[in-house]
Amino acid sequence: MKAIRRENLGPALVFLVLLCAGCMAFWLLVGPVLSGSAGQGYDIQRMVLYYSTLPRLATALLAGAALALSGALFQQVLRNPLADPTTLGVSAGANLALVVVSLFMPGLIGAGRDIVALLGSGAAAAIVVGFGARRGFSPYSLVLSGLVLSLWCGGLSAILTYLNQRYLASLFIWGAGSLAQQSWVIPQSLIWKVSTVAIVCALVIRPLSLLDLGESSSAALGVRLARLRIVVVACAVMLAAFVTSAVGVIGFVGLVAPTLARLSGARRPVQLIFWSPLIGAGLLFLADSVLQLAAGGFGDFLPTGAVTAIFGSPLLLALLPRLKIRHRMQQPAARRHPPTWNTKVPVAIAAISVLVLVIVGLFVGRGPGGGWTVLSGEFLDELLAIRAPKVFAALASGAMLAVAGSILQRLTGNEMASPEVLGISAGATFGVAIALFAIAPGFSGQLAFAVGGAISVLTVILLSSRRSTFAPERVLLAGIALSAMIDAIVGVLSSTGDPRAVLLMRWMSGSTYLVDGTVATAEAAIAAALLAVALAARRWLDILPLGPAPSAAVGIPLARSRLALFGLAGLMTAAATLTVGPLSFVGLMGPHLAREAGLTRALPQMIGAALIGGGLMVAADFVGRTIVAPYQIPAGLVSALIGAPCLMFLLSKRR
Repeated sequence: MKAIRRENLGPALVFLVLLCAGCMAFWLLVGPVLSGSAGQGYDIQRMVLYYSTLPRLATALLAGAALALSGALFQQVLRNPLADPTTLGVSAGANLALVVVSLFMPGLIGAGRDIVALLGSGAAAAIVVGFGARRGFSPYSLVLSGLVLSLWCGGLSAILTYLNQRYLASLFIWGAGSLAQQSWVIPQSLIWKVSTVAIVCALVIRPLSLLDLGESSSAALGVRLARLRIVVVACAVMLAAFVTSAVGVIGFVGLVAPTLARLSGARRPVQLIFWSPLIGAGLLFLADSVLQLAAGGFGDFLPTGAVTAIFGSPLLLALLPRLKIRHRMQQPAARRHPPTWNTKVPVAIAAISVLVLVIVGLFVGRGPGGGWTVLSGEFLDELLAIRAPKVFAALASGAMLAVAGSILQRLTGNEMASPEVLGISAGATFGVAIALFAIAPGFSGQLAFAVGGAISVLTVILLSSRRSTFAPERVLLAGIALSAMIDAIVGVLSSTGDPRAVLLMRWMSGSTYLVDGTVATAEAAIAAALLAVALAARRWLDILPLGPAPSAAVGIPLARSRLALFGLAGLMTAAATLTVGPLSFVGLMGPHLAREAGLTRALPQMIGAALIGGGLMVAADFVGRTIVAPYQIPAGLVSALIGAPCLMFLLSKRR
């Protein structure tokens, strides 16, 4: 009994600290209203307190508890410490469904908003869990599928919002998680929904606890694994969908709350599922109270989900070295290297395909009447002068991102490592945001700030993961935390209404239509230099993944070589992000497609990845320019929509 109490002491202390800090901030916010004398007749301050501030408090507590419980259920049933509604794509699926229905079938929103969110999140969960089932629910396949699906749903939502700004502009703040309330309707609807799901969770807690014994042992004790997984995943999906339907996407709570509970001593599933909702409620309550206190009258216009990420990310990074992960992420089994002559075939096919795409991108387009035309005649030179910089800038940027992804994957031994997933692209975005809001420099200044942001994120990831010898799950957790925090800061900047925020959002979408000849020339020159350095380091990239001993035996300076290669990846990411934005997805897609083509050695894999990444960005630029002409869809978003289904298809084929 004493041991059990000691196990509960740590989580209880974390919950009390969060709750007390939140109550202090909340009292500073409402204390003057409650301590003042009541006004005669209509007291507007007390009306705001009773019908806006207090409902917002209740919503924060309920939403935080629901998201944390959802994350704890996902992590326990899938045996994956990285699982939560955000990393598995559940929240992104619900958000996409609500955006699509708001635009094309608005009548359904009034008829059943929760049903729409449930359908979207349920479809996302079915896709991710389906891929996971084909590969034994390995953490690698689940998280990779979830991240890919999240990026795809987020890209499509961004495109719809971008093309219909006059209808969907208000969805931006809501989509980032807005707890602003004007009545008790939302907390009253949430409380019975969350309570109903919590009762179901209490009924399955015993068989869920038996999963720690292993599948064979739990099955021998009478646990029906398939039925249990369906019930628990359904409960987690419903919790995430209810919250997303009510207040938008509030990420990171479902990941950080169970992690804090585990770090503070919650070892058994019963303790994890009990304490995670309490810690999640306290975390979101504290974040929202501080937001309202600091922002004052602008609190309703700042996304609470973004502020939660700003609070939670540093906390998770600080506690990450203490995290003991029981279910290690296993890397896919290494495949035999194909014969050398086989590598020439996919490289040649990729090179020819890129050449065809470049020609099509330069000479094929839409005419004034909307029909397809081939450039010719008197306007050939003028139109080529406009198109060529965009095509070659997209080609150079895609190649750099793909090679950066190859370097990161080989150095970390983690096939999920890429500039987008590890937050390096987000770091470059943060650097550009600082440049735009503080200095507003030209291309060279933005490049310098982007490099600084990317290198800073890489440095934090390396420092936080060094003690664990760069274990994949810790590297991913650090990347997810940093990416969430940086995206949150950029989201707060974008929601301020500053005119520069529009420029930042346009740049983040990965648009090439502002690229001119000077920028394209600089981008191509930077790409040529950095790619040449990467190809020259092929020997290091072949030997370093074998481990410290083989590297030292052949005379490779381990620390300096890794630092140089990580820095090279950061430089390429920063340079490419300036043109195609942080959502391009090429850094994850290119190396995977090259590996699927049999290019496993460093040199052919980097060449193949560069060709695939560059070709994908050229194709994305062409599709974005022509598919809804005369409007243009940013190439970075289109590449995510093209790349994600292809990679999901490849994942479904790999056993």
